[in-house]
Amino acid sequence: MDGGEELTEQETALYDRQIRVWGVDAQRRLSKSHILVSGLKGTVVEFCKNIVLAGVGSLTLNDDREVTEETLAANFLIPADENAFDGRSIAELCCDSLKDFNPMVRVSVKKGDLSSFGADFFDKFNVVVISCCSLATKRMVNESCRKLSKRVAFYTVDCRDSCGEIFVDLQNYTYSKKKLDETVECQLKYPSFEEAIAIPWRSLPKRVSKLYFAMRVVERFEEVERRKPGETSISDLSNVLKLRKELCLAHLLYAMQSLNESQIPDALLERLIAVTREFPPVCAVVGGILGQEVIKALSGKGDPLKNFFFYDAVDGKGIIEDISNS
Repeated sequence: MDGGEELTEQETALYDRQIRVWGVDAQRRLSKSHILVSGLKGTVVEFCKNIVLAGVGSLTLNDDREVTEETLAANFLIPADENAFDGRSIAELCCDSLKDFNPMVRVSVKKGDLSSFGADFFDKFNVVVISCCSLATKRMVNESCRKLSKRVAFYTVDCRDSCGEIFVDLQNYTYSKKKLDETVECQLKYPSFEEAIAIPWRSLPKRVSKLYFAMRVVERFEEVERRKPGETSISDLSNVLKLRKELCLAHLLYAMQSLNESQIPDALLERLIAVTREFPPVCAVVGGILGQEVIKALSGKGDPLKNFFFYDAVDGKGIIEDISNS
């Protein structure tokens, strides 16, 4: 996206500290950008807070779910007072809170099932972030973004137990970075979500994060069983382990069962399906990384993530994996 109009005096005053960090051109791009977020779980809420404080132009929220006890555990934007709910959706409640963070950012709500929106709907945005949705919806939304004449940055984010995953598709992306005493222009080509997860596991480097494989198994299990994300329990473990074996054979990953287990451990799969709630500390870490990456994509400055990021609070490590053919 181009820089668009100049910043107003009010914007310049409010974002003075940020302008000193990443420059007026980057702030201008942020202030004229439009972001869609669907699935307001804890990690995405952290992202929304960060991006609103950074000063984007507008933020559209999509989540028609009603508030539950699990929702309140990781969503600090929802007031604890039950009388404040008044039958409103999660998106509507979060919208009210986010407006207080930065009155200069236009925050609104779009009702409806994300999978029912046509490609033209996504043309209104510069960035689309989705969470808490099915494998089919991830594919559909990503493909819709890719059909548009302009480049729309696409992100998925999922957190289960103490683990988090971010996927990034910036299509054909050009950005600038400083190298020694000069600024150089760099280019990256991203695969779609469908292209990335379709790459045979046998073609991937040997040290790819275990979380990559484990998330694909759980994702596929939910699709086969027609479950919504998070609708799993420990009683599903035997069937998940069976599917893991089938997927490993299909990808010809390893010839021995013992190696299968070392690459996609039982214990990791058990964590992902048995504890589907999010932990606020993990939400803060993954939501913070997502915010940084979206700011990079909008400003065109800094090395962007390509194309998966994994975080596991058990070892405290964040890992970037380039799962692509290029």
